[in-house]
Amino acid sequence: MRLENLLEKIRYERVQGSLDQEVTELIFDSRKACPGCLFVALTGARSDGHDYIGQVIKAGAAAVVAEHLPEDGVCGEAAILLVEDSRRALAELSAAWFGYPAEKLITIGITGTKGKTTTAVMVKKILEASGQKAGLIGTLGAFMGEEHVPTVNTTPESYDIQRYFARMAEAGCRYAVMEVSSQGLKMHRVDGFTFDYGIFTNISPDHIGPDEHASFEEYLYYKSQLLKRCRVCAVNRDDEHFEEIVKDASCEIVTFGMRPDADYYTDRVDYLTRHGFMGIAFHLTGRASFPVEVNIPGLFNVYNAMAAAALCLTMGVGEEAICRVLQTVTVDGRMEIVYASETLAVLVDYAHNAVSMESLLSTLRAYRPKRLVCVFGCGGNRSKLRRYEMGEIGGRMADLCIITADNSRWEKVEDIMADIRVGMDKTDGKFVEIPDRREAIFYSIEHAEEGDIIAVIGKGHEDYQEICGVRTHFLDREELKKALVQYGYIK
Repeated sequence: MRLENLLEKIRYERVQGSLDQEVTELIFDSRKACPGCLFVALTGARSDGHDYIGQVIKAGAAAVVAEHLPEDGVCGEAAILLVEDSRRALAELSAAWFGYPAEKLITIGITGTKGKTTTAVMVKKILEASGQKAGLIGTLGAFMGEEHVPTVNTTPESYDIQRYFARMAEAGCRYAVMEVSSQGLKMHRVDGFTFDYGIFTNISPDHIGPDEHASFEEYLYYKSQLLKRCRVCAVNRDDEHFEEIVKDASCEIVTFGMRPDADYYTDRVDYLTRHGFMGIAFHLTGRASFPVEVNIPGLFNVYNAMAAAALCLTMGVGEEAICRVLQTVTVDGRMEIVYASETLAVLVDYAHNAVSMESLLSTLRAYRPKRLVCVFGCGGNRSKLRRYEMGEIGGRMADLCIITADNSRWEKVEDIMADIRVGMDKTDGKFVEIPDRREAIFYSIEHAEEGDIIAVIGKGHEDYQEICGVRTHFLDREELKKALVQYGYIK
């Protein structure tokens, strides 16, 4: 592709070199430098691409886009282009490099502190049930037709987003659904296109720290930027920060919630458990009126389901597809029901910190179990405070905790479990310690009592366990099903 064509939507200052040349590759990782490439220098938390400009030019780069020149200057004949923000430039360059694939798709961005993954999966499955092909980018990976690739970040780098969009279009997708993190907005990963639709699930303090956001105000600011980057957005009317979220919006707003001034709302929620089903029921009212059952437990999944329904109705999807999907939907590792009957319910969830654990256990209490049993551990080489807090919450909110391994990484499982006990000992909670996670899962099923809810938490959709730096295959759902077969619950 011609360099001058790639730059058509970017403001830049040309320091040297010709724009009349062919670009062979667009890169932002100096290790991928090759003859004829265009290198975009990004400043990261641990390294600065500007330090490698000389190295990239020596490797034969045709051009470099940067925010400033390296201290030792530049040599060679590569085109040097200075921009105000390299990340924004990379997003625009990536869109051009892949032929503006977002223009071939109907794009849907979903942001919020909680519920992004579940809501994104709900929307994707509803669209597919209505006869449309949809791709997905988020925590669970990138799904492009039959192709699935893992993702490191909830919202990948802009180059990867555009690459995935292009593959979706090639695979015949009409829709692209994606989770949009605050970091993704802050780091310009979703620049270069405008979302057709958006969802704002909720907001609460999170991702505040040295490498993320300086304050909750900054966090809210970047989350709310989605409403300037889409044409229509469904927003949670019940969120206490609603007015701040929408005050500078430039899109059409559609609301959902549990108050009658929302466009789509419900005023009653029922908690249901029967054979093969543990979930919730409500009647959607407002701009539409029909009953809904959701095959995932918890009040917050009422909000996720309303968000998905509100958006899909706004997009013209019929209620039949919405109801059919919500009644059967599952999301890997998110309140994922592995087994449910009138006498026992077993689920897997990704909850791996104090806030998410407390929310999960509180949600499950609403189903009035005889006992609430929680199988959990904590990750190694991570904050000990998290272990103390999770131990205390487990001891306070569960009837029995089975403390076990998570991803211990380079720490001893026994040391991590000892830290969890520090919090547990502040309560009167009952617990057993079983270091081997597989044995702990089997123990929970072997000793299940009628009326129990068993929650295996911390790893969710992860299909590995990392011990001493080595990853081996391990999926909680698989181990639970083996145990349920062994002890006669399923055939």
